[in-house]
Amino acid sequence: MAKAKIAVNGYGTIGKRVADAVRAQDDMEVVGISKRTPNYEAAVAHQLGYDIYTPAENVEAFEKAGMPAAGSVEEMIEKADLVVDCTPGGVGEKNKPLYEKAGVKAIWQGGESHPIAGFSFNAVSNYEGALDRDLVRVVSCNTTGLCRAITPIDRELGVKKVRAILARRATDPNDIKKGPINAIVLHPVKLPSHHGPDVKSVIPHINITSAALLVPTTLMHLHTVNMEVNTDCTAEDIKKIFSSQSRIRFIGQGITSTAEIMEVARDIKRPRNDMWENCIWPESITVNEKELYFFQAVHQESIVVPENVDAIRAMMGLESDGAKSIEKTNKALGV
Repeated sequence: MAKAKIAVNGYGTIGKRVADAVRAQDDMEVVGISKRTPNYEAAVAHQLGYDIYTPAENVEAFEKAGMPAAGSVEEMIEKADLVVDCTPGGVGEKNKPLYEKAGVKAIWQGGESHPIAGFSFNAVSNYEGALDRDLVRVVSCNTTGLCRAITPIDRELGVKKVRAILARRATDPNDIKKGPINAIVLHPVKLPSHHGPDVKSVIPHINITSAALLVPTTLMHLHTVNMEVNTDCTAEDIKKIFSSQSRIRFIGQGITSTAEIMEVARDIKRPRNDMWENCIWPESITVNEKELYFFQAVHQESIVVPENVDAIRAMMGLESDGAKSIEKTNKALGV
């Protein structure tokens, strides 16, 4: 079978990780990545052997910087079967006419809203719904983490309602322009936050409400999750369900912080210190009269990366079984 030809439009925090993850698969290949400016990320992409495409007016700047562009963004899109749009939120919507004109399939990230594709994706929750689709949105890091935790519990026990409080990292480690540095910010003040409705875009029948805060860290998000289920269960039952999920990782050995989780990622030599899995503290799992509570940490830079790979596989018809795609992606990445 011929490999699916994938273009990555936007080579930033998510785009560079998606490009590497696609490159690691044996059923797809990267035909090019796009950058607007010849900065350090573009220089690394050039060193890694990616063909760099840029808006036509910027081709000369790349030439002068010693990393000749392979062509324009439009030319990159023409070479692709599918484009993964990893541009900043709001920019992806402006790119949609480009993809429609070229007749290519497209994936957007959680920074865009659900209507852009009409289908929001999480591999464990609704893989089959993405089969052979032309347009898909992979939900945000926080929504991905919530869907991965809610779906297996709902399938085993039935979820009556979910209440989640999200302590969100203020910005990514390489972003020097944002804060807060010394504050906890209600984000938003009005309740609920957008995360609950976003979960419902993937799992419509789930009753969920969320609240979010920004805290002065760049490492991870931390969720406090409360679920009410329909079936009597114990903490051990919940642990058993979570432990069956390959993209949920139990955190223990005295770890009480996101900083230590990132240290684990470094120690096990993950690329870019990435933690692709939900990190759940098993000792936090508590059940009382069909209500369960737990803490989970979400690495915002990387958790959606395997989801993008699975979305590609579903949309291109490379694998009809979601569990098999997840297994294949995990094996190639080293999850």
